Amino acid sequence: MTSPVSAAASVNRDSVAAARHLARWLGLAATPTFAIMALLSAVLGGGPADMLCSAGHGSVLAGMVPMYLLMSAFHSAAWFRLIAERRRGGEPS
Repeated sequence: MTSPVSAAASVNRDSVAAARHLARWLGLAATPTFAIMALLSAVLGGGPADMLCSAGHGSVLAGMVPMYLLMSAFHSAAWFRLIAERRRGGEPS
């Protein structure tokens, strides 16, 4: 028979592993999401949010498209980590 303490520890370990797995996939979802948002902003463009973000006239980084591209680049570490793990043939950490 399993003691309540060891059963609770097992459930807690499983929930921590599940949370880490979910966080990993959410991290992977950020880069393509921001890239798609940049593409949609570039194609559809000209909305009120773009006017608000382009208040710094003359800046290369003004507007929604550069902002989404930068956010996509900053969140790409999860993809680089996944590629490195696949090349090593190892399990995700």
